[in-house]
Amino acid sequence: MAKRTQEQAEETRRAIIAAARHLFATEGYAATSIAKIVADAGATKGALFHHFASKESLFLEVWNTIQLEMDAETRAAAEAGRSPSDPYAAFLAGTRVYFKWASKEEYQRIALVDGRAVMGLERWQERDDRLGRSNVEGGVRHLARKGLIKERNVVALSIMLLNALNGAGFALTRNDPGITADSLFEAFEELLRGLR
Repeated sequence: MAKRTQEQAEETRRAIIAAARHLFATEGYAATSIAKIVADAGATKGALFHHFASKESLFLEVWNTIQLEMDAETRAAAEAGRSPSDPYAAFLAGTRVYFKWASKEEYQRIALVDGRAVMGLERWQERDDRLGRSNVEGGVRHLARKGLIKERNVVALSIMLLNALNGAGFALTRNDPGITADSLFEAFEELLRGLR
């Protein structure tokens, strides 16, 4: 009986996260009420608060989920994109996937716009750095091992490139005129291949 109860609790938790994710993506964090989340999840407020301390903690769970999904897809693309003849290929394959994600309204609203609004810039940057910088730094270290950039510049370049990628993501979110995922990718490739 306890196992079934645990399974039901996990099922309820997943339903709450799925409902919150959909609502945060379509209506935004501020416009999404706890009542609407539990109604869409077929759960109760008590169940929500059993799993999450607050609406913000639920949002952070959704934010982490989306970031980890993007990260897994980015890493897989980079791994598949490795090329013995092009040391930039893996980094660029991962970057293309990031731009694909940054073009999605769900990612834009949750990960970029509301993420910064809910967490504040400093906390958002800290969380984003933990995940994003390790990917970028891995790509930059690979280029350093190939002798394409100086080893002493790896950390500084990683910070700069991550912030360039984030800035590009925000440009897509704002729908800046003439800016597309493809134009940003092309510019990023030119920037990356120009590093020495």
